[in-house]
Amino acid sequence: MKVIAEADGGSRGNPGPAGYGAVVFDADHSAVLAERKEALGVTTNNVAEYRGLIAALTAAAELGAADVTMRMDSKLVVEQMSGRWKIKHPDMIPLAREAKRLTERFDNVEFVWIPRNQNGHADRLANEAMDAAAGLTPAASPASDTDTDTGTTEKAPATSPGWTGARGAPTRLLLLRHGQTALSVERRYSGRGNPELTELGREQAALAAKRLASRTPSDVSAVISSPLGRARETAESAATALGLPVTVHDGLIETDFGAWEGLTFREAAERDPELFKTWLGDTSVAPPGGESFDTVTERVLQARSEIVADNGSSTVLVVSHVTPIKVLLRSALDVGPSILYRLHLDLASLSLAEFYPDGGASVRLVNDTNHLGEI
Repeated sequence: MKVIAEADGGSRGNPGPAGYGAVVFDADHSAVLAERKEALGVTTNNVAEYRGLIAALTAAAELGAADVTMRMDSKLVVEQMSGRWKIKHPDMIPLAREAKRLTERFDNVEFVWIPRNQNGHADRLANEAMDAAAGLTPAASPASDTDTDTGTTEKAPATSPGWTGARGAPTRLLLLRHGQTALSVERRYSGRGNPELTELGREQAALAAKRLASRTPSDVSAVISSPLGRARETAESAATALGLPVTVHDGLIETDFGAWEGLTFREAAERDPELFKTWLGDTSVAPPGGESFDTVTERVLQARSEIVADNGSSTVLVVSHVTPIKVLLRSALDVGPSILYRLHLDLASLSLAEFYPDGGASVRLVNDTNHLGEI
């Protein structure tokens, strides 16, 4: 027998009141064969996602299935169970091992990532379980019967900023600027050039990684970097500390400053005085042979849309440059282009923007450098 299984898990706060939902359909995805949900008390999103996976595989095995298409909106779990990403976090290793043992009971198991809006049935069950974990409804047993309505519901973590009116669980983008390079020391335009991190830059990257690993070791589900070396080296430091791979997204690359690459502010102004003056006040104007901030904005917002769609209600570390990070903060704040000229972001600084499924957004942190201490 061939079946389609879907699972979801989450916590309201990370860690927080948590639960999972799992459902098994027939091969046509038309009839529900089994459902599972369970309140897990207080734990993390990733633990809940894995517990949902285990419940779905267990239900499929109890039905006597031989071929399982296992669908989840957790890219982390799908990639790890498919063997493409390593599992390093101690909380995940025994759960992944248990799930792997369950897969051996079938002739074939295929893991498939799906957008969260296609995982509505399991999402609803998970939310009911989270309600129970938070004491909002009677606790459900792991094999309790539930309504088979497949309408999508939204996770609403306790951390949701109620004053914004945003609904659902956001995609949280932790925005990390790369560490110091020789060009940044001299305050020169550094766009598509590829200077390496200085010794201090590597130390900054290591301190940022240490903070990320100690603050939210199981919260960050993906690390996504600009393709440029200074960002990738910073991202690799963080990814190693978090036990995650680095994914490169070309949309996060820095502005192409064209002929101004490597020049200081004064040198660029002296080279092209009229153009430079216009560029400072008009985001549609590009440096000679470069790209305008409007072009950068379009590119970065497309990258943001793809990252949000791929990662759903999870926390993603985005390692990039000054302009792309400013664009992401600007989009979350819904403000005009002047912020691109007025917002300061230090090297290896952290910012945090949240993007909600209903289109809402919030900014929780900007230019935090506490992890750098006195260096």
